Amino acid sequence: MNDFWSGVGVDLRLEPDSADGRRVGLERALRDAVRDGRLTPGTRLPATRRLATDLGISRGTAKAAYDQLVAEGYLTARQGSGTRVAELPAVDAETPQAHARARAPRHDLRPGGPDVGAFPAAAWLRALRRAIATAPSLAYDYGDPRGRIELRTALSGYLGRARGVLAPPERIVVTSGYVQGLALLTRVLGGAAVAMEDPGLPFHRDVVRHNGGTVLPVPVDTRGVRPEELGEAAAVVVTPAHQYPTGVTLHPERRRALTDWARARGGLIVEDDYDGEFRYDRQPVGAVQGMAPGQVVYLGTASKTLGPALRLGWMVLPPHLVDAVAEAKLHSDHHTETIGQLALAELIDSHAYDRHVRACRLRYRRRRDQLLGRLGARRSVRGVAAGLHALIEVPDEAEVLARAEAEGLALGALGEHWHTPHAGRPQGLVVGYGTPRERAYPEALEALAKVLEPPR
Repeated sequence: MNDFWSGVGVDLRLEPDSADGRRVGLERALRDAVRDGRLTPGTRLPATRRLATDLGISRGTAKAAYDQLVAEGYLTARQGSGTRVAELPAVDAETPQAHARARAPRHDLRPGGPDVGAFPAAAWLRALRRAIATAPSLAYDYGDPRGRIELRTALSGYLGRARGVLAPPERIVVTSGYVQGLALLTRVLGGAAVAMEDPGLPFHRDVVRHNGGTVLPVPVDTRGVRPEELGEAAAVVVTPAHQYPTGVTLHPERRRALTDWARARGGLIVEDDYDGEFRYDRQPVGAVQGMAPGQVVYLGTASKTLGPALRLGWMVLPPHLVDAVAEAKLHSDHHTETIGQLALAELIDSHAYDRHVRACRLRYRRRRDQLLGRLGARRSVRGVAAGLHALIEVPDEAEVLARAEAEGLALGALGEHWHTPHAGRPQGLVVGYGTPRERAYPEALEALAKVLEPPR
């Protein structure tokens, strides 16, 4: 390491004998010093002859490093004034990482995520080791776009016993999460009109539009989606077990009306079962797919039970759509990565997955109870019979969200979920209780209770 111009007092942190070569090492050291501000704009650098002498390198090496950084815009060189540090654009003063850190909330109660700290690392590692030890060599080659037969077979049994889904392995397509499944299906439907719950997740509407579909809003009330208002839709995307974001469970009469609509009109029901395993007042409500497997595309995911980083989801399709969706998957990314599929199959077959889901159900129920206990009976809290989020009614979203921002508390807002927001819409906060770590959750609840108190 050499400090070769002590008058400026900058340690260049140079390792001239690096494997990349002396010129590349010098370029990197100078570039890093400019980027992190140790060399400020306008600083004059030593002449190449002096630099070469101080570092014990050739003058040609020093000149080549300077020339490269002049070409990249980090340095300027003018006859008679030597080589100086250039003025960099102001946008470079703040890195994306620093910007993200500055905006990170102190308390995060936004909906949509599980407690990833509860990921069953030890069980996953055991499953991964067994999967790798027993996988045939062809498992490391290109695979079936529908997914590994081991996982499709394991999912067939699990979905049948846990969610009441009729899922023969030949009708399952493994995806890289729910969003990919929705995108593939939209492409296969070829620009069809797709009804989507109002309110509902805006990003999912964007996915449908981005893949060629036309989005039609269909209202949701206290009994769930309203099938009588599906109009000319060819398909409808629903969250019947725990509607997002209202938390309503689709009423039995609505379930029958929905399947009757699909049979009578030749329509397609797309069932988003994103957190159906987590029910707290009774056994989880079975999937709509079990009532009409020929009219329902069932979409599930490991994102809420294990973690979104795994990028593992699945589609259970009516027979007439299997080949078309598999073809779309082939041309999208060929197939979902194999080793994770094999590990999940092992986790399911060993029943470690069931045990993990049961443990998570107890953990999230405790969190749900803590939320209700802290807010008390004065607050109208909806959608708490299941899932990982609750809807808290408030008279003025903007006012409460402003107080939450001042407290460093991140929340979801009902207003952003409407297809067409307007002043007459109900207002509320969408509060997720899955995301915070165990130790952070009580403090987050205190912050929530504080911002919900009317200002004095």
